[in-house]
Amino acid sequence: MKYKIVYDRPGRLRVRCGADVFTAEEGYGIAELLRKNAAATDVEVCPVNGSILVYYPDNNKETVLSLLSGLKRCSLPVGKPTEEDKKREIDNDFTRKAVSLVGGHFVKKLLPAPIRLVFTLRNAIGFWSEGIRSLSKSRLDVPVLDAASVGAAFAQRDVKTAGSIMFLLRLSELLEDYTRKRTTSVLTHSLTVNVDSVWLVKDGAEILVPMSDIAVGDVIRIRTGALIPVDGTVTDGDAMVNEASMTGEGLPVHKKQGITVYAGTVISEGSIDIKVTALPKESRIQQIVGLIENSENLKAGIQSRAEHMADSIVPFSFIGALAVGVFTRSMAKALSVFMVDYSCGIKLSASISVISAMREAASRRVMVKGGKFLEAFAKADTIIFDKTGTLTEACPTVCGVIGFYGYSEEEIIRTAACIEEHFPHSMARAVVRCAEERGLVHEEEHAEVEYVVAHGVVTRLNGERTLIGSAHFVFEDEKTEYTEEQKKAIEEAAGSGSVLFLAKGGKLIGAIFINDPPRAEAAEAIAALRAVGIKKVVMLTGDSESAAKAVCEALGIDEYRSQVLPAEKAEIIESYKKNGSSVIMVGDGVNDSPALAAADVSVSMKDSSDIAREVADVTLLSADLRELAAVKELSKRLFVRIENNYKFIITFNTALLVGGLVGTIPPSSAALMHNASTMGISALSTRPLLKG
Repeated sequence: MKYKIVYDRPGRLRVRCGADVFTAEEGYGIAELLRKNAAATDVEVCPVNGSILVYYPDNNKETVLSLLSGLKRCSLPVGKPTEEDKKREIDNDFTRKAVSLVGGHFVKKLLPAPIRLVFTLRNAIGFWSEGIRSLSKSRLDVPVLDAASVGAAFAQRDVKTAGSIMFLLRLSELLEDYTRKRTTSVLTHSLTVNVDSVWLVKDGAEILVPMSDIAVGDVIRIRTGALIPVDGTVTDGDAMVNEASMTGEGLPVHKKQGITVYAGTVISEGSIDIKVTALPKESRIQQIVGLIENSENLKAGIQSRAEHMADSIVPFSFIGALAVGVFTRSMAKALSVFMVDYSCGIKLSASISVISAMREAASRRVMVKGGKFLEAFAKADTIIFDKTGTLTEACPTVCGVIGFYGYSEEEIIRTAACIEEHFPHSMARAVVRCAEERGLVHEEEHAEVEYVVAHGVVTRLNGERTLIGSAHFVFEDEKTEYTEEQKKAIEEAAGSGSVLFLAKGGKLIGAIFINDPPRAEAAEAIAALRAVGIKKVVMLTGDSESAAKAVCEALGIDEYRSQVLPAEKAEIIESYKKNGSSVIMVGDGVNDSPALAAADVSVSMKDSSDIAREVADVTLLSADLRELAAVKELSKRLFVRIENNYKFIITFNTALLVGGLVGTIPPSSAALMHNASTMGISALSTRPLLKG
């Protein structure tokens, strides 16, 4: 492919191939090729003029030129836009539209009056159409008021004022649209769920394969707590599936043979084999982003109230203008009142403030599913943490093993890893990693495994019922034999660590000790939460009393409960709420989902199970607990900003109304100042709320 070098500096090269030499998709393919084979740090392509701007590391210029020279126009690579490409396109689109709008507005002023009138009338038709559409639906709302304001200016033969009103309204709409698109882009990237591997069922056996190798027609097995990554039909098994991301309904739905399941839904309980019918990579993303954009239920209460208030104020603007006209007999004073209203500023500033805060949270790698959850965060005074994988390291390690009845440490680890590799929990991953580090091969010799939420796993191994899990599960629920000698040996070895018990044939054959120290930043995060208004910090865990107490003493936690079951966690949260507390729940596992659902606002961790992420209102996409305090501070400042915006809007517009009534502000100036203030407050509402 022919090209011309138009800019050449160390680390940066721009070439131009000519207009329409490659399509947008081919441009993405070229960029992907350069990133992959020339280690380019960034590539910007423009299909309109065939420009390719490459940022490359030292000494890679010749590689870049060689790759460009090797491209053939008849067979250019095709690719997809990266997140940076999408952001750049949104920014460029906004810039083009803003320049066109501003430039067009001022160019029209240079045109002869008759031509300027034609252009202004053409623009007004759009506003009048929106107003008529609202009236046809029996709504007296903001579009009606905008249309009437433009019409009133024309009635006064004030074409200049009509043009200024429409210009400022369109600029405000453009700013709001840009903010929404930018926010959606960040959230889309944040919400991406990358399923790296799945269990492929082939010839009756399970094989762990990369998700990229799965094709339509393959059969995959999905178990409790896992995300369904594809659209498909159930061929075997039974499961309760949480379809909240698809339908908004929180209650799990029973799925059995012959029933369709969808990508992005989560198995709450059970196990199913799915025949793949489609691989819609972005179905889950689009569903949740659609909810964020469109669901009234996910808007902050103050945001919804602002939107309803904006529309409810409109009739009073008409009544006020009419009353002033009747009593003063002055059309100018009536129009000055009519040109000023509170609704536009109230509606736009609240909406833009909330979506800008959500975008800012996403830029800090915190995904918030709706404005209402920022509002709940701002009001919360109590935070409740799960222990394992939340307050403690997401990567616990095996620190000891005891075997009984002649079982060696290696046999205990091998057996445990064989069972645990199917389940997404930090302690399960610790056991599997230990087996890998010791070079222990754990081929599957068991039948179908069953995961019992917050308790453990059951299977049959060499014909015998085999269990791994908590003390409550193994000894109380399953009545496994447990001698005093075993109990004493385990207590001495456990210390403040967590314990997994392994039983086979009704007997305890071993115990695995998990070292699960607090996260390095946990104590600092808790102190930061107190500083931003959290009054009580609580920890709930299914672990032993000694393990729970050690963590709480290390972190300075106010209260804790040990050996707690999932249903009990939810009950504890309900008790705090009944006592007047507003509760944030932070968790990561399948066992935390009932508690997450019960809280006023819930948070899942970076390495959470799929169902925990599905239930949670907020997801930390980094492993840093300090971001919780940042979200709390962000949400508090958001609502302070909205309140301050309201005060300014009421004060400023009231001053305009008074000026119009006494005759010091003519209608044209009132319209200009009102719309300029609305645009200004909207622009200011996009500023970051937090520093750094």
